[in-house]
Amino acid sequence: MPFPSDIEIAQNAKMKPITAIADELGICEDELETYGRYKAKINDRFIKRNAERPDGKLILVTAINPTPAGEGKTTTTVGLGQAMAKIGKKAVIALREPSLGPVFGIKGGAAGGGYAQVVPMEDINLHFTGDFHAITAANNLLSAMIDNHIMQGNALGIDQRRILFPRVTDTNDRALRNIIVGLGKKIDGIPREDHFMITVASEIMAILCLAEDIADLKARLGAMLVAYTYDNKPVYAREIGCVGAMAALLKDAMSPNLVQTLENTPALIHGGPFANIAHGCNSVKATKLALKLGDYAITEAGFGADLGAEKFLDIKCRAAGLTPSCVVLVATVRALKYNGGLKKEELAAENLPALQKGICNLEAHIDNLQQYGLPVVVAMNRFGTDTEAELELVRSTCAAKGVKVALSEVFAKGGAGGIELANLVIEACEQPSEFKLLYPDYASLKDKICIVAEKIYGADGVNFEAAALKSLSEIEALDPDYCRLPICVAKTQYSLSDDPARLGRPAGFDITVRDVKLSAGARFVVVYTGAIMTMPGLPKVPAALNIDVTNDGVITGLS
Repeated sequence: MPFPSDIEIAQNAKMKPITAIADELGICEDELETYGRYKAKINDRFIKRNAERPDGKLILVTAINPTPAGEGKTTTTVGLGQAMAKIGKKAVIALREPSLGPVFGIKGGAAGGGYAQVVPMEDINLHFTGDFHAITAANNLLSAMIDNHIMQGNALGIDQRRILFPRVTDTNDRALRNIIVGLGKKIDGIPREDHFMITVASEIMAILCLAEDIADLKARLGAMLVAYTYDNKPVYAREIGCVGAMAALLKDAMSPNLVQTLENTPALIHGGPFANIAHGCNSVKATKLALKLGDYAITEAGFGADLGAEKFLDIKCRAAGLTPSCVVLVATVRALKYNGGLKKEELAAENLPALQKGICNLEAHIDNLQQYGLPVVVAMNRFGTDTEAELELVRSTCAAKGVKVALSEVFAKGGAGGIELANLVIEACEQPSEFKLLYPDYASLKDKICIVAEKIYGADGVNFEAAALKSLSEIEALDPDYCRLPICVAKTQYSLSDDPARLGRPAGFDITVRDVKLSAGARFVVVYTGAIMTMPGLPKVPAALNIDVTNDGVITGLS
């Protein structure tokens, strides 16, 4: 009998009313804003009432570099939360919201898989509670206000050739990467070149995920650098005059969303920046809320540890004062063999030489995470084709690094398949950790880039193109405090290098920095490497071709 699809499993789930989940967490009725029977937002009343409650332990789930074979990071995160409940531990999961880009593009949804999912899966993967629409609207309001300001006399003297703030949409649309706005009659605006990014790359998405409260949100929105004037002076969003209106659009989106897993474990899902072009973490508010609600808060960071985990630790933890107790590093035998040079169709057969060659990718991520002084547990997301000889090779390799390995079967068995992992994680959380950031605030921006490139990616050095050097000089000239900001590297997720074709643990390469952008509201500096783009395109066969809805309203084909 074939294994049921993710959506079939999700649609057969026995969900509790979200009010029941909230009640189990001690959340009062007036602290909950429900969106139907199975979704809700937790408002600031609960946060304020529980400000003095002690925090639980923070567990970060990350992974090796993603491959077409799949790693199952979100599935492992959800399954670990379910497994914690199975052994009597109070755990709360904190995840990012899925973007419609991957849902309709190449990757599919981001609600977990098999019997380790968050539900209602269709709602979470599609419009959910409207947070992304609010971010899109706020972003594009500011863009419209900038163009209107120029049209209505341009009192600030904005140089339309130096507008830095692009429009966004949450679907993959390569045709919008470079556009001309303002065409037509005189009343249609001032013609200029503009660009679209995907919503998850918007600085407003990053701001929403890093802001502590509405006051912090408004301060960050106002601090966004949006343009330069004809005489080379910076223009900030607060000068455009619509910070209050943007905050009004984002007011409800600031509240974390409460849902549940297939096994009724509580889950907070809030915010969703990509880790290859943004900082890749769910909101600070949701993570801090999970720490108050559970003895263990389990969160994930996007893509591989070289992107999501590095940014979680060096950006989010730095900004919010968070200290993880343990890191779970997700890998699969199949993905490691892919890193060893096998094609996707060859991964099912045992191949120890390929595994031996590709396991260096896992070793690199272990080494990187240990630099932060954190205990590491490897979760091997088990497939039926894995052989005992292959698994033993992984165990022995990790043992040489002082790291324990748990086999995870949460996809097929739910929480019961993650009990070994849960026990190892609890054990790791009790170990002493000496968490430290990779670089100090006072290091120069160039030095920070070089430190990440050399210590995390394994690069020999960094090549700065002329545009990047010019941007760095401009940022340093604007305000000395900007030099103290952390960096957010935009890089391919498929390789430790900036070349997606270099698998395993590349050596003998430099990182090329082609441009640098100040995100003054998010309070980090974005570093663009290689050919990374902030607006993805659709693949030849988009996932949207498989998605439909029946006449009685049942969604099909979502994965």
